[in-house]
Amino acid sequence: MTYVKDAPRTSTTFMVRSDSNSRISHSRDPFYELMRRLFQEEKTAARGQKFLMKIEERQRNNDPIKTSEWKQISEELDLGKASFYAMRNKLLGAGMISNKNGEYRLSGQFSKDLNDLALWWWTAILRNNPENL
Repeated sequence: MTYVKDAPRTSTTFMVRSDSNSRISHSRDPFYELMRRLFQEEKTAARGQKFLMKIEERQRNNDPIKTSEWKQISEELDLGKASFYAMRNKLLGAGMISNKNGEYRLSGQFSKDLNDLALWWWTAILRNNPENL
């Protein structure tokens, strides 16, 4: 049996809600609601959102955030070193960002993993036609 505390740093826990009223797309701030499913504390969720938005902005301007900028970024987010890396590791583990060649970039792995999970459940467990998903 594997416990969450023993999970490798390349994975993370994400809260899934079954209530249709809790859908992220129904939220006034879907991005923040997404972060609340990843981070337990509201402050950390807000900081995670700011970090992702900063990565997106810099990536769009062809000036990706370098991993060596951790101190400046952690100061902007009002985080200590350990807290910054804990937040970053959750985003990496969820597949929302990647760290390649010393640069943080947004990643599509999160979407691919959720899509794979949904397709598997829809076809293998519920025995539905994948075209009806």
